[in-house]
Amino acid sequence: MSNAFAAREIVVLNVGEQLVSSYLRYIRKCDFIQTNLYTIEAHGEIDVVGINLKDKQVYICEVAIHLTTGLQYVKDKRPNNVQKLTDKFSRDIEYANKYLSDYDRHFMLWSPVVKDSQGQAIYNQLGHLAAIKASIKSSHDVELECVVNDAFLSCLQEMRKFASTATSELQCPVMRLLQIEEYLTRHVAKVAAKAVQPNARAIGSRAG
Repeated sequence: MSNAFAAREIVVLNVGEQLVSSYLRYIRKCDFIQTNLYTIEAHGEIDVVGINLKDKQVYICEVAIHLTTGLQYVKDKRPNNVQKLTDKFSRDIEYANKYLSDYDRHFMLWSPVVKDSQGQAIYNQLGHLAAIKASIKSSHDVELECVVNDAFLSCLQEMRKFASTATSELQCPVMRLLQIEEYLTRHVAKVAAKAVQPNARAIGSRAG
């Protein structure tokens, strides 16, 4: 096989993790970002870790992008959000306390769509978050930050605002996409305004 057809490594991007990584890099000013950090002792992974060296802050994030169903982990065909995420953050906290104790530690759950069911409590996803936060607070004295619904949207808006003012090419794929959208929107608006101006002048000259 010729070099022209040599196999290339295919990098699969998890958009949700890239989004959180971009937020930590550009908004929280993290110097180092690690996705899918494998924790050997716990035999698990942390979705995203960001470290801000100057301010001595570390962000330990789990990312759950469930759109149609909302935040929904299932075990034996039953909702399992509380058990799964409580266990996951418990492992994350133990890891961070052991290896990142020199930093102020922030634990964050990122999920864009979390539903408030008016029916049984077992299906109320916002109720699940409250139970998870209470459990983590009780067992580890940690305040879990839930970036969900309007908070998630606000973070996206922060990123979009940053992208709209950045003049250099942003390297993170998510931020680069937002940057292209913002610049393109302004460009198209200017083109449309210029197209309208000659017609307005022509109408004015005929009226005179």
